[in-house]
Order: sequence, then C-alpha cells, then structure tokens
Amino acid sequence: MAPKRHGGSSPPFRTKNTAAPKKVENSVIYLITAIHIIVCILLIVIILLQQGKSADLAAAFGGQGSQTAFGPRSAANLLTKTTAWLAVVFVLTSIALTVMMQHQTSHHTSVLSGTTTSQPAKK
Repeated sequence: MAPKRHGGSSPPFRTKNTAAPKKVENSVIYLITAIHIIVCILLIVIILLQQGKSADLAAAFGGQGSQTAFGPRSAANLLTKTTAWLAVVFVLTSIALTVMMQHQTSHHTSVLSGTTTSQPAKK
C-alpha cells in the first residue's frame, strides 16, 4: 500500500499555525516603539543644545544682537539638519505605531461606542 500524501505542499511551507505572524507583529511594534523613544530623547537633547534667536549677551540688555529677525541667516548647521531628520523619523514612527496598533486590535470600536444618548430636557 502506498503512503498517504499530505495535500500537495511540503511541511515547511504549510501555514496552519497563525500564531507566528502575531509574534512577528508584536516584535515589530516593540522595535518601532524603541526607535520612537530613542528619537524622542535625541530630539529633546538636540533641541536643548541649539542656540535660539538673539540668544547672545547683547539680547540680555535689550540690544539687537548679531542675529536679527530679517537679517542674513547662516546655512543650516548640523544640529538643525539633525533636528529636521529626527522630526521626520518621529512622525513616521508615530504613524507606523498608530497603524500597527489599529491592525492589532481585534475589534474596531469607536470612542463613543459605550456611551448612551441623553434625552432632551422637557419644557
């Protein structure tokens, strides 16, 4: 008697177990969350390191200082470029976390789904 065949696909390519994608999705969420937290901390540090407009000594005594509102601006230095790139990464990780958490929830409900409607006041 010939051995029974198993339905046409070899065992490594079967997708009967659906728990594996959930673990992968959770690990991706953890990875993006870790990146998001690191970017938040770096943004705080880099923003605090930057010099503001008219932050020199003359501004403390009411002078215009060397940096005026409509005066010439120097080229963007490393801190401003890094701030811009970190802001882009922050927005992208925020959107990615929102989308992934929405897909992870089993039922899509509204914020107002548990509230009751009130009756208008009688005159």
